[in-house]
Amino acid sequence: MNPLAMVVKADEFEAPGPSNFDLPGFFDSGVTKPMVLLVLAAALVFAFFYLAIRRATIVPGRLQYAGESAYGMVRNSIARDIIGGHDFRKFVPYLVTLFFFVLVNNLFGSIPFLQFPTFARASMAYALAAMSWVLYNAVGIKRHGLVGYLKLQTVPSGVQAFMLPLLVPLEFFSNILVRPVTLALRLFANMFAGHILLLLFATGGLYLIQHVGGIGYAAGPVAWVLSIAIGFLEILVQFLQAYVFTLLNAMYLQGALADEH
Repeated sequence: MNPLAMVVKADEFEAPGPSNFDLPGFFDSGVTKPMVLLVLAAALVFAFFYLAIRRATIVPGRLQYAGESAYGMVRNSIARDIIGGHDFRKFVPYLVTLFFFVLVNNLFGSIPFLQFPTFARASMAYALAAMSWVLYNAVGIKRHGLVGYLKLQTVPSGVQAFMLPLLVPLEFFSNILVRPVTLALRLFANMFAGHILLLLFATGGLYLIQHVGGIGYAAGPVAWVLSIAIGFLEILVQFLQAYVFTLLNAMYLQGALADEH
């Protein structure tokens, strides 16, 4: 095939972008697919743990064992190890719910017919991060008082006084203002980028076969194989991002409760 013709046809390919995440509402309403997925994820998490503990026995069945293992993983490896043995228990329900809620919403991006990671919409990630921001700041203020908490978060220990005019604004900006933004951006960017890659290889492979011909008949299936490989990698990323999001929440709670910065 003429290389110039291939370039022209490639220029006609409309690559996936942010517009692919602007989904219309159902039945011309304001209810969109991400909203429905949020509710579905909450229902699935609740149903799983409810069914796991509904008929709890000393010798657990498979479902009870799965629920206890899932709960124990977050309780022990995140809440207890990060927050510490004295204060962690009161935050376990929140962290367990947070981890599995984020995980299920992330996994929606790899489930056929759903195929949309909810937190690939920035507004969803920012709302979740804002809730976490309110929680750990409220915990810190309750423990230390407003002035004590602000001092804890903005005045590093062991720093000479002449450095404080420079460091206090930076610490306030970093610990109070920027944390929820970076928390949300990390989750949003990973889900957005992974979904874009899957769309690119899937639609690009189809375009190569249908419109390019020649080398496109070979390159198209290769693109599809790569999309499958990226799909498996994305499942790992979806789990890791749920873990990292919950881990950072635990670290922020620990920092809010600590007596030294």
